[in-house]
Amino acid sequence: MGSSDRSRLGALLRHLGVEGPTSSSISAFPTSAAHSAFSHLLQAPEDPILGVTVAFNKDPSPVKLNLGVGAYRTEEGKPLVLNVVRRAEQQLVNDRSRVKEYLPIVGLAEFNKLSAKLIFGADSPAIRENRVTTVQCLSGTGSLRVGGEFLGRHYHQRIIYIPLPTWGNHPKVFTLAGLSVKTYRYYDPATRGLNFQGLLEDLGTAPSGAIVLLHACAHNPTGVDPTLEQWEQIRQLMRSKGLLPFFDSAYQGFASGNLDADAQSVRMFVADGGECLVAQSYAKNMGLYGERVGALSIVCNTADVAGRVESQLKLVIRPMYSNPPIHGASIVAAILKDRDMYNEWTIELKAMADRIISMRHQLFDALHARGTPGDWSHIIKQIGMFTFTGLNSEQVAFMTKEFHIYMTSDGRISMAGLSSTTVAHLADAIHAAVTHAG
Repeated sequence: MGSSDRSRLGALLRHLGVEGPTSSSISAFPTSAAHSAFSHLLQAPEDPILGVTVAFNKDPSPVKLNLGVGAYRTEEGKPLVLNVVRRAEQQLVNDRSRVKEYLPIVGLAEFNKLSAKLIFGADSPAIRENRVTTVQCLSGTGSLRVGGEFLGRHYHQRIIYIPLPTWGNHPKVFTLAGLSVKTYRYYDPATRGLNFQGLLEDLGTAPSGAIVLLHACAHNPTGVDPTLEQWEQIRQLMRSKGLLPFFDSAYQGFASGNLDADAQSVRMFVADGGECLVAQSYAKNMGLYGERVGALSIVCNTADVAGRVESQLKLVIRPMYSNPPIHGASIVAAILKDRDMYNEWTIELKAMADRIISMRHQLFDALHARGTPGDWSHIIKQIGMFTFTGLNSEQVAFMTKEFHIYMTSDGRISMAGLSSTTVAHLADAIHAAVTHAG
C-alpha cells in the first residue's frame, strides 16, 4: 500500500469517526502465506484408498492397472450407468410437475418406504407393525454417521465393536460420532477365510449392550462372509448378551446377484423381534456412486418407540446437513416402485455380479496355469467386489513398481477393476511377487 493510499484510508476512517491504523500498522499487516491463520497446519496424508487412484493417475505407463477403488467397471474398463437408471432419469426429466423444493428432514417418504422393503422384505413383520423408522441419508457413509451420532447421544453403551479388518472409514466415522471403537477378530490370514472361533470369543467377552458392526454381505475388504449357520450362531450369541447389531449393507444384490439372498443375515436378526440398525447404500447396486443415495433404518420393539426414535433422528440430521438431496432418491424410488423397471434392474444387477464372479474364476485359473506357489482357492471362495489376496505390503509395492498395478497396501483388490484382457497381466504380477518379492 502506497503512502497516498494510506492517507486516503486514514482520512476516510477519520470522517467515519473511526480511529485509523497508523502507517506502520498498515504496512505490517500480514499478506504472505507464511502469516496465514492456517500456516501451522501439516499436509494431511492421502486417504489410503483414494490415494491409490491419485498415484495411478500420475503413472504414464500404458499397462497400468487400478485395482484400488471400489467402483464397478465394464469389461472395457469404463464406468457404467445402468440402462434402467437412464430410463428412470428420463422419466423424471419429462415429468413437468416435479419441482426442486427441499425434502423433509428425513428425506423422500416413498424412497424410505421402498428401501425398508428392499432390505427387510415386503412381508416383514417389523414393517407391517410399523416398528421400523427409515431416514434418507448421504449414501452408506452418511447413514453410518447419522446412526453413530444417534447412538452416541441416546444409547446407554457407547462402545462399538468392528471387525478386524474392516473398511478404513468405519473407525473414523464412529470415533467422530462419539463412540469408543474396539475390534473383534474376523479374518484368518492362515486360511484366508473367517476366524469364526475368534469372532465368537471376542463378541462373547464384549460388555453387555455393546454395539456390533456387521457387514450384511460381501465383507469389505476381505470378501469373506459367514455361512447362514454361522450367522445363526452369531445372532444367538449377540441376543443372549444384549449386543446391538448395526449392519452395513453396501452390496445387496451386488454380491451374489440375488437381492433376497444378500439380505438374509439382516432378516435373521429382524425375524427374532429384536432391535437393530441398518445402513443401506445404492452406490454399488444401482451404480449411483456420485448421487450419494442411502438410508438408515432402525428396527425398534414397538411402533411408539420407532416414532420417538425418528423424532430424535431429525435432531441429528437438521444441524448436520438439514435435509438430503432429491435426485438420486427419486431415481431409486422410480425403479423400486415400477415392476418393469425393477425387473430390468435385477437383470442388470445380476450381470454385474456375474462379471465379477467370472473375473474371480479367470484369475484363479490364470494363477493355477502359471503354477503360482500357494493355495489361491480363496479367490473363488470369497464374494463381492473385493478379494483379499493375502499379498503383503512388500509384494504390493513390488507389483506397483514392476508391473504398474495399483491396490491398497493390505493386498485388497477390486475385482470390478479387472477384465479378461488384464487378468494375465495381474496373474504375471502376482506370480512374480510371490516368487521374487517373497
